[in-house]
Amino acid sequence: MPGISFLDAHRTWVLTGTTTTYALRLDEDDVPTHVYWGPRLSPPQVVELTQKTPPRWDGFNDPNEGLDELAADSGTRYWTPALQLRFADGTRGLEWRYQRHEITERHLAIHFTDRHYSVRITLHYRFRSDVLERWTELSADTDVEIARADSATWALPVLDDYRLSHATGRWAAETQLRREPTPHGETVFGSRRGITSHHANPWVMVDDGTATEHHGEVYGVALAWSGSWRLTTTRSSTGRLTVSGGFGQDGVVHRIGPGRPLTTPVAAGLHTGGGFGAASRAWHAYVREHVLPHPAELRPVLYNSWEATGFAVSEGGQLALAERAAALGVELFVLDDGWFGARTGDHSGLGDWHVNRERFPGGLRPLVDAVHALGMKFGLWVEPEMVNPDSDLHRAHPDWVLHHPHRRRSELRNQLVLNFARPDVAAWAHGWLDRLVGDHGVDFLKWDMNRPFSEAGWPGEADQDRLWVEHTRAVYAILDRLRRDHPGLRIEACSGGGGRVDLGVLARTDQVWPSDNTDALDRLRVQHGYSQLYPARAMAAWVTDGPNFVTARSVPLRFRFHVAMAGVLGLGGDIAHWPDEDLALAREMIALYRDIRPVVQHGALHRLRPPVDDGLVALQYVLGDRSVVFAYRQAAHFAEPDRPLRLGGLDSADRYLDPGSGTTHSGAVLLAHGLRLGLPTGDFASAVVRLERISR
Repeated sequence: MPGISFLDAHRTWVLTGTTTTYALRLDEDDVPTHVYWGPRLSPPQVVELTQKTPPRWDGFNDPNEGLDELAADSGTRYWTPALQLRFADGTRGLEWRYQRHEITERHLAIHFTDRHYSVRITLHYRFRSDVLERWTELSADTDVEIARADSATWALPVLDDYRLSHATGRWAAETQLRREPTPHGETVFGSRRGITSHHANPWVMVDDGTATEHHGEVYGVALAWSGSWRLTTTRSSTGRLTVSGGFGQDGVVHRIGPGRPLTTPVAAGLHTGGGFGAASRAWHAYVREHVLPHPAELRPVLYNSWEATGFAVSEGGQLALAERAAALGVELFVLDDGWFGARTGDHSGLGDWHVNRERFPGGLRPLVDAVHALGMKFGLWVEPEMVNPDSDLHRAHPDWVLHHPHRRRSELRNQLVLNFARPDVAAWAHGWLDRLVGDHGVDFLKWDMNRPFSEAGWPGEADQDRLWVEHTRAVYAILDRLRRDHPGLRIEACSGGGGRVDLGVLARTDQVWPSDNTDALDRLRVQHGYSQLYPARAMAAWVTDGPNFVTARSVPLRFRFHVAMAGVLGLGGDIAHWPDEDLALAREMIALYRDIRPVVQHGALHRLRPPVDDGLVALQYVLGDRSVVFAYRQAAHFAEPDRPLRLGGLDSADRYLDPGSGTTHSGAVLLAHGLRLGLPTGDFASAVVRLERISR
């Protein structure tokens, strides 16, 4: 049974998940030391591991180096530090002293102090299914500087080789999957931007270089943090590999003391034995069941007015779009930028969150009521953390932005960043958001954050570095409070596209916007990388107009719909000018999506053919007796015939009905031979195939 055991005679803790075991112990100096992480073992089998005689330390090579549960920078420990302390008298390092532990349900807390100084360290462990959450608490009775405070050090078993999987990218090209050999020494992934960033995502997966989508052991570590972060893999010449990670960056110092504890974000770890596909499905189940605020919900089909109107919004224009969207089957209408202040472009008005009465003479309420009367929910775009210098807010409170004395205030997108670590700024932001939602009956917020930090100073504050953590925590607190006070409110996280996608923000929002790039071909790759860790239930995907504004590529409307339907479907085109045949296709596709939505948003994902070239891409979702297959031919070459597509996740003993064609298929044939797709000829051919089990 899953649970936690303490083997007192061996000073060892054994944590058991559904199919995974994790174990640690105290060494003779009370240092918490890693024992095991991998397929499930019993406590007696773990004891067998602790009784093996380790190689001797020859004075140069420590055979146990890299096995610390939280690698502290001290003594003769030279591994990549996860914890670096400096006390008031200049002493550095940590000497562990075990105090006690607590076990409650599936949560283990192990308490330590330093042998001389009044610093306290608590290591936390919590299994949720097969994902192990770890975090650290630090407190002290006197002031202590902390140069680094990672959430955990993860020691992997010694493998024949190590390969890293991770996501990298940039604006409009987020979550590009990379798989490459792990270099010896330290490899650092991270963000110094104050946000998760478009350029890297806070997770890594490790295998021995032989794992495939369907086979092999995979280890993964992901951070639940939406500010600056760092993940470091360290590979030694002796074969040891660790992953250490948490919030922070070089040069930022945390300070703890009386009444000023520090708690790190969760670092989540997962071991699976069924390849990258099984790893992703386990991560998806974890996010749906234990991270998202409303895991059982189905996300609605939305329409966003940005591409149709830009900043030129008006009550009449929005109402006309809403009427057309409702007729297509849309369930949520979202008014984007341009509804507030003097916001006629991106150069002014940001921060002045009052309704523009020239554009909405009666305020927003008439439009909100009209949208509700059409049977849709109403949403608004907001960007609470930003301000234009040309705004009433900035003129009144120039000190509210991140800045340093005697340094320029760098603008990006004509914006500066508000310092949410300041209690007065956070209170102001919560106040107007609370009134906006409550006074107008807003059902949905698209919370954007369009630029990273710069000149991250806080003049007059003795501990300016704390803004790097406290800003993000203030965002979390506002989101948490809004949701608590407005239970019907749903929120989408956006940061100039996919600049804030992580487990931390997903714990407070219902979906994220993975990329501003809605080009269907590019989205296949963005969505492929996104799916390595995050589920379709939280992936907003729009159908927009062509040529696409990022790539200038024109892709057939059906293909665009089919790509977006693999996530949370939305429309972002100028539907007021769509021809009748496009509107008819949109109604058909939205009706189809609403039928398959439970399978897509809550089903298990099987990536059948990845977007590694310009050929066929295919994926499949399975939920109970239903399955949905998406297939996309990007380009046709040499009149090459389509090959059967082998499916996954089905029962070989059953038969499956395709209600679209009336054809039935043997599960064994679909798994072993494959499904004939019958795609149309030419480029940009796509299909959505539904399958329903008709016998068990």
